[in-house]
Amino acid sequence: MSKKVRRRSYVAAIAAMLLLPATASAQCGGAQGFGSWLQQFKGEAQAAGVSARALAALDGVRFDQKVINADRRQGVFSQSFLEFAGRMVADYRMQQGRARLKKHAGTFSRVESQYGVPGPVIAAFWGLETDFGANLGGFSTLQSLATLARDCRRPDRFRAELLAALKLLDRGDLAAADMKGAWAGEIGQMQFIPTEYLTTAVDFDGDGKRNLVRSVPDVLASSAALLKKHGWRGGEPWLEEVRAPNDMPWPEADLAIKHPRSQWAAWGVARADGSALPADSMPAALLLPMGRLGPAFLAYRNFDVYTRWNESLVYATTAAYFATRLAGAPRVRAGSAKAPTRNQIIEVQKRLEQLGHDVGGADGIIGAKTRAAVKAVQMQLGMPADSYPDPGFLAALKRM
Repeated sequence: MSKKVRRRSYVAAIAAMLLLPATASAQCGGAQGFGSWLQQFKGEAQAAGVSARALAALDGVRFDQKVINADRRQGVFSQSFLEFAGRMVADYRMQQGRARLKKHAGTFSRVESQYGVPGPVIAAFWGLETDFGANLGGFSTLQSLATLARDCRRPDRFRAELLAALKLLDRGDLAAADMKGAWAGEIGQMQFIPTEYLTTAVDFDGDGKRNLVRSVPDVLASSAALLKKHGWRGGEPWLEEVRAPNDMPWPEADLAIKHPRSQWAAWGVARADGSALPADSMPAALLLPMGRLGPAFLAYRNFDVYTRWNESLVYATTAAYFATRLAGAPRVRAGSAKAPTRNQIIEVQKRLEQLGHDVGGADGIIGAKTRAAVKAVQMQLGMPADSYPDPGFLAALKRM
């Protein structure tokens, strides 16, 4: 699965580390002039230390309009949590996930001992990203990255990724023929972007190479290393389904707001089976991916790591939920929430923009900015402020 919004924080640092000239945005464009642009990039990459052998892998690379088309679509994360999770945490993935945990139990145990990340957490990402290595993608990584580096939408980001991919060739971790994956340039069974591969991948099988295409030990350990780099806390939970009472102070249900479990318990939040939460100081946020009428979770500090892996809330919640299922949790309770359509989300976003709110663009995806704007208007209207733009919210918004 390609990531369109994931893991951007490293790019500036990586570009500096690789000595990448910061001139991309002034040279962006489309297919016209791509050959000249690529020749100039080769010169800059050579000056940054890339060998002639690695640069030769760019011979024959062309501007790929299919990559641009895929970049512009990006509609998958407009689905609701229940729709996305229902499709992605399918029975066959549950069965395969359990089978992989059993088959590679020794490696998962070694990885958890070294990095503190439980096997179900890694296996869930493995299943969502590539169906446990079965679907790596068929796009040429170098061609995809060159196309996106030439494009005007995010050229600086992808120039850094293209240079990192060439550095991987120089390092000998992969051959150019192995560099096939998702349209956005992710590589291997966990779909690492090249900068992450370059800086974080681990040789866990001891063969001297970090092969995230073919080596399962390298794949599992590298994923754990990245999660730890993002802040994973060994021995702590990540996500837990709960029940929230109707008289909750709904504005507190926000990923940016954490309270100790004792406070959530005092407000009447209970575990999914109705039993009491521990009245301790473990910090957590109340996550309502589909508002107060949908599923409810306590999102612990480790959940923040999921949103660093992928900034999409529906993906992060699905990955964390999948991991809880692999760890033994039952199916989530659906609740009675009514999800808006993508067109309705866009309509909400446009209206919120008219009212002066920054929603990050009317893209049909309920991102952090959209949720914050919805919450602000709900509070203004005296509605339960659960940050979710259900059809009832849209109707109220039209009356403003």
